[in-house]
Amino acid sequence: MAGNLIGQLFRLTTYGESHGKSIGGIIEGCPAGLSIDLEFIQQQLDYRKPGQSNITTQRKEEDQVEFLSGIFEGRTTGTPIGFQIINKDQKSKDYSHIKDTFRPSHADFVYEEKYGNRDYRGGGRSSARETACRVVAGSVAQLLLKTAGVEIDSYVQQVGNIHLEKHYSELDLTAIFNNKVRCPDATLAEVMISYIEKIKKEGDTVGGAIQTVVKNCPVGLGEPVFDKLHADIAKAMLSINAVKGFEYGSGFCAAEMLGSQHNDEFVKEGGKVKTKTNLSGGIQGGISNGEDIYFRTAFKPVATIMRDQKSVDKAGEEAVVKGKGRHDPCVVPRAVPIVTAMTALVLADHFLRNRTAKI
Repeated sequence: MAGNLIGQLFRLTTYGESHGKSIGGIIEGCPAGLSIDLEFIQQQLDYRKPGQSNITTQRKEEDQVEFLSGIFEGRTTGTPIGFQIINKDQKSKDYSHIKDTFRPSHADFVYEEKYGNRDYRGGGRSSARETACRVVAGSVAQLLLKTAGVEIDSYVQQVGNIHLEKHYSELDLTAIFNNKVRCPDATLAEVMISYIEKIKKEGDTVGGAIQTVVKNCPVGLGEPVFDKLHADIAKAMLSINAVKGFEYGSGFCAAEMLGSQHNDEFVKEGGKVKTKTNLSGGIQGGISNGEDIYFRTAFKPVATIMRDQKSVDKAGEEAVVKGKGRHDPCVVPRAVPIVTAMTALVLADHFLRNRTAKI
């Protein structure tokens, strides 16, 4: 299987399956001397871990990360950073009913066709459990970016047809994790939570969207032509399980606008060149321009629902898939730290690559 690595200079390779002994990875390219805040990394994992509320899967995993190499006396050594997370709360028998049956909108059929076999226990490698590895590496990337003053915040902006219409500048982004749905607007958060609980009782699932804001990003990140910053961020977001859409800056609204409406005029403030507006989303020509980078990532409803669904088995015969197991009724609350982590991985990689751009 190819495609287990992301990045060129700051690189992550992950391994493991949902119900294997462990998941983990290797981080390469992290500069030596970076102070590693283990509490911060574990906190990010805790935000992603299952079983944290009644609107998430009830699988109980501590998700305690163990670093195996590349860190000495609290600082990176410049060598590969190896880490692992032991899987503990495995209930593989919960998936025996789909051993020979393809679940609708899951990776079961395509894995079977591509590889000739599949790990049906929770989806194996296709499980979102793999994203815990991304959170570990992305947290290290965040620590690197913080040395340059870069800040990344992600929050739930939409659940189903419930939208947070306020601009991110109007929100208290320090309040994101004050509620279990990860929405910084406390009033709307309660509406979202009630809706997810209702959908869960009906045995169904619902999608949503996450807004991400990057502040204090230096000018110059991004490598034209094929490695534009927004292109790499888009690929990172679309590599996350259940993601169906990505838009940055003005996004699809730009298709309805005139150039005279959409262009960001340049101005000089405090001795620095800035833009009067920011419909470009902080990226122009595939390169960061110093303004806030902001984008939305859309997630589909979780494919496993607690209802019977028609399908076929390996023999091509009609079958019924029973809704069993432990699954999220809405994935976006737990996906918030994943989106932030993937953003950090891309930015950290381009941050290091930009060092070689000029003397």
